[in-house]
Amino acid sequence: MGLLLVLLVISPKIHAQGTENVSNNRESSKLSVYVDCQSCDYDHIRREITFVNYVRDPKPADIHLFITYENTGSGGRQYELTFIGRRNFKDIEYTLNHTVNRDASADERRKGLNEVIKMGLVGYVIQVSDPSMYRLEYLGGEGDQASDQQVEDPWNYWVFRIYAGSLRLDLESNQKEFDSRWGFYADHVTDEWKIRFRPYFNYEYVEIDREGKDDPITSRRHRHGINSYAIKSLNDHWSLGVFGDYLTRNDRNYRHRFRLTPGVEYNIFPYQEATRKSLTFTYRVGYVYADYYEQTIFKKSNEHLYNQELSASVRIKQPWGEIQGGIEGAHYLHDFSQRRAEMFADISVRLTEGLSLSFYTRFEMIQDQLSLPIGDTSIEDVLLEQKELATDYSIYGAISLSYTFGSDFANVVNTRF
Repeated sequence: MGLLLVLLVISPKIHAQGTENVSNNRESSKLSVYVDCQSCDYDHIRREITFVNYVRDPKPADIHLFITYENTGSGGRQYELTFIGRRNFKDIEYTLNHTVNRDASADERRKGLNEVIKMGLVGYVIQVSDPSMYRLEYLGGEGDQASDQQVEDPWNYWVFRIYAGSLRLDLESNQKEFDSRWGFYADHVTDEWKIRFRPYFNYEYVEIDREGKDDPITSRRHRHGINSYAIKSLNDHWSLGVFGDYLTRNDRNYRHRFRLTPGVEYNIFPYQEATRKSLTFTYRVGYVYADYYEQTIFKKSNEHLYNQELSASVRIKQPWGEIQGGIEGAHYLHDFSQRRAEMFADISVRLTEGLSLSFYTRFEMIQDQLSLPIGDTSIEDVLLEQKELATDYSIYGAISLSYTFGSDFANVVNTRF
């Protein structure tokens, strides 16, 4: 049976009207929509879907359209569109899913998303507008493959990506900078497995001429390595994984560092709800081999280490706002005093109509800098970040408050200048 694709199409007589009449039609429809999406082309939605009013806050809206997405294993996106009825439509709520493949252009992505938005608005629009102003069509054919048929994939769900980005050259009369980053991704994602192999290479060079001196100050920093993991889905709540990585990084005194860490994760909520909410607990225990450029403050040139870590994180994304936060603790098994703890919170909440609060903070207690080189650090190394400095803690925070007032409507799109 063919795959049916339902589309809501504006009738030609609406398209033939001028801007003034379109605005009047919006007002006569009596349907107001608040679009809540951080990754959508809001201007394009308003320009292309003109049979509703758009408002800048959910309180006066008839429909709160809440859109989230997750990246798929093939490099595409899986959108989740939830239409939440308010006021006279408070008992009408449903969710539509829309998948975009990795080869889609930005224009194809936004056009496809607009069609799904139109489909979701159908049930509301026909209750307040003249049905003769719209027509409902479906597209399908004998050649369409049924959605329940198994898909043959010659790549077996492996996706490969090569990148050579951030090749930056900055030349001034007394200063030269070069920065390059390149690497490779190999990802395999199915419902049962999540596998990654990623080598990466980063190199930075800085040269600064000093007035009155022949020899300039130079800095060469590299950070090369491999990240890899294999994660097995056990059920809707449990996952088991093995993580392995290699690192060589001169500004952290690592000539070579190998790490192998198995772990287990438990999610309070089913993983199918991860786009909206998750509360996970993770435990890992692993082995580390470190070979240093310079002897460390503990008089080690290389060492074998074992460590463990426990973390908890929460992510809630709802129409009223978004909360992300977590806490993590880790220590080396040979010496409990060599430990680290981190807490972070990222909160964005819509307090009331027009009033929003955003808050971010991160706090780290750092007592596990085993790779610190012995001896003094020069001022040049500090300024050019060629060596890590000893520290006991790190604190970062930011807060913002915004209040918007005035007209509730946000129909007009003007992109001049």
